Amino acid sequence: MDRHYLSQSQAATEARQLRVHVMGMVQGVGFRPFVYKLAKKYDLTGSVANTGQGVEIYVSGSAAGTDKFLNKLETETPPLAKISQIQFTEVWQVEPVDDFTIVGSNDDNEAKTTLISPDTAVCDECVADIMSPGNRRFHYPFTNCTNCGPRMTIIRGIPYDRINTSMAGFPMCPSCLEEYRNPYDRRFHAQPNACRVCGPLLSWHDDKGEKITDRNEKCLKGCAEVLQKGAIVAMKGLGGFHLAVDAASDIAVQRLRDKKHRYAKPLAVMVGNLAAAERVCLLSDGERELLLSRERPIVLGIKKQSLLSEKLAPGIRELGIMLPYTPLHHLLFAMEQCPEVLVMTSGNLSGAPICTNNDDALQKLANIADYFLLHNRDIVTRVDDSVVRIVRGRLQTIRRSRGYAPTPLPVTGLNNSIIACGTEQKNTFCLSRDGQLFLSQHIGDLKGPENIDFFEESVAYMKAILGVSPKQVACDLHPDYLSSRYGESLALPCLKVQHHHAHAAAIMAEHNVSEGLAVIFDGTGMGGDGTVWGGEVLHVDGTHCKRVAHLAPLMLPGGDRATREIWRMGLALLAAGDLDIAEVTNLPSTLRDVPVESRLGIAQIIEKNINTPLSSSVGRLFDAVSSLLGIRQEVDFEGQAAMELEALAWSAHECDACTDVDDRYTATVILNEGEYLLDFRLLLHWILEDIKKGTPVAAIALSFHLWLVRSVNKIVLLFAKYHFTDNVLLGGGCFQNRMLLEFLADRLEENGFNVYSGEQVPVNDGGVSLGQAFIAARQSEKSD
Repeated sequence: MDRHYLSQSQAATEARQLRVHVMGMVQGVGFRPFVYKLAKKYDLTGSVANTGQGVEIYVSGSAAGTDKFLNKLETETPPLAKISQIQFTEVWQVEPVDDFTIVGSNDDNEAKTTLISPDTAVCDECVADIMSPGNRRFHYPFTNCTNCGPRMTIIRGIPYDRINTSMAGFPMCPSCLEEYRNPYDRRFHAQPNACRVCGPLLSWHDDKGEKITDRNEKCLKGCAEVLQKGAIVAMKGLGGFHLAVDAASDIAVQRLRDKKHRYAKPLAVMVGNLAAAERVCLLSDGERELLLSRERPIVLGIKKQSLLSEKLAPGIRELGIMLPYTPLHHLLFAMEQCPEVLVMTSGNLSGAPICTNNDDALQKLANIADYFLLHNRDIVTRVDDSVVRIVRGRLQTIRRSRGYAPTPLPVTGLNNSIIACGTEQKNTFCLSRDGQLFLSQHIGDLKGPENIDFFEESVAYMKAILGVSPKQVACDLHPDYLSSRYGESLALPCLKVQHHHAHAAAIMAEHNVSEGLAVIFDGTGMGGDGTVWGGEVLHVDGTHCKRVAHLAPLMLPGGDRATREIWRMGLALLAAGDLDIAEVTNLPSTLRDVPVESRLGIAQIIEKNINTPLSSSVGRLFDAVSSLLGIRQEVDFEGQAAMELEALAWSAHECDACTDVDDRYTATVILNEGEYLLDFRLLLHWILEDIKKGTPVAAIALSFHLWLVRSVNKIVLLFAKYHFTDNVLLGGGCFQNRMLLEFLADRLEENGFNVYSGEQVPVNDGGVSLGQAFIAARQSEKSD
């Protein structure tokens, strides 16, 4: 945090008047009440107001009092506040005042530079209120205070006042207004403050949208009862709708999957408390801390044997779990009939954004949900649940959204106003302002008109709320990405950034690293040579990036179809090993069930090089190995085969009796026509030998992971000497594989390297926009 002394008299005087500007996350976090109490404590007079730039304070009093005030202003901030800068100067007011007051916001015409607080989980004090029968907020599901509750999802504009939120339509009753005006009440100037007399209310509806009741207790009880009986309930939450079912019921979970057409992708669950979480997942101290944090993300934990349905995350080692983060959640779990664990998955049609509007949800989710639990507070901007985990004792963010967005990442010396548009899948966008990078909430896949509308609406919202008017745009090299097309349509100077370079730059920006070797493994990304990359070792130095090694290329028979029908990748890997895939005896037993006409068709297009683009993607190599091992031949979602392959590898690693892991799987790096390649031909030979010998599939899966770790380590050792670097950046979606990240990072650190990966910024494509913005800003600085 910077503290700027603009002009300060050095002489100690009996009286002093200061004008103080506080910038950062200081609106909607109880900062003005904090300032009020601080001024009263030190017998100071004056005022405090929200502005477009933060908070403006005038204080008058003794020199000793104002000094103590400034010190405490910096060191004893409210829990949700984050100060980035304090500026103060001595002034003399024309009209002296004899009290300290909170005054109306100063909605001036200057540029908006204040920060918007993310939505925050309900605090313990408010939970106590709603659970206390004598409290006037007993069982009221929209209880909040200055330390908790909705923020980003209800804010329409800055300054953060009730009139600029979706609470504007709920005038406070006399009791709430008294709290709001009482400087010693924790709801003092809490903008969403409300109660059952004056605030938002629940309503309970059937699948046709007909209202059953709007009485609070009956809504909660009715919801709990039907969940217990196996029904699917669409619940309006903080940043959108959830679809909820009993997580212990195979029938209910399968019914939800069938209706939502989400046949295998893991489903997250919510439990009522930490003790319930411990019963279904093995949790470390770091994971417990995340579950209880004010962000309340979905935390990926290792599954325990439990009574939960096996259909929640089939074939996968981890389960996404979260604790209640709104009063409504707490009240639902407090109902006697409520199941102990609930599936809480996004309330949307497959491939579409989550629903936020009541009418929209009633229409779109009518064929999925049996009942609807609604409320009448508008959601201004949709925000999905965040997903995180702990790896090697550090945070790894998989999806950065509720609770985290739009908190910025500070970057020294970054002063240009830029918009970076991100990628096609797992999209986020990024805006830069005054040395800060603002990564948006998770947008998701952009294909489909509703998704691109959500992207454009979110861009407009963030630009308005942050007061940003970009002067430059950055986007991906791929010309057909909808995000790239959007960027090019803005009529701004446009920088196209190579996909894997942007992955590396996101890590550099987060960890303030200026150069190093970047190992970027993912599913796909257009390379600088126009081919499909995805298994890259890059040397990055500032904005300069050079490809120094990569995975030997594999054909993608049928193009994008090979990402779904992964038996095509299995055949491609065999063909790359010079095996005639037209001859059935050359195939492992796992691929002999592929129809003859399909196999011969693939052999023909590979031979004639028809619709078989080359790819260095490690993600596709995971698919190919999964196919050879018979784990699966088609996938329902991106990364499914790789996740199942990893789960099997862990089962071998953790099995004391397993002695089948073969040390033959040594590093295979070759120099071919001036290029260093991770060569998979010996790997293929070893895998086929192990299949023939009957080696357990789990042991082969572990051996494959060890081969990849050893091969990357060998390449890094080679090029680190050449480039005189000790820094290694690990990025791309493949490093969501816990085994790959842990084993490789440990090996590199043993060899003396400084290892960095995405922590606050997603390691997958959700972090690419931040890397794009970082590169564009640094290049712009060079040209200035």
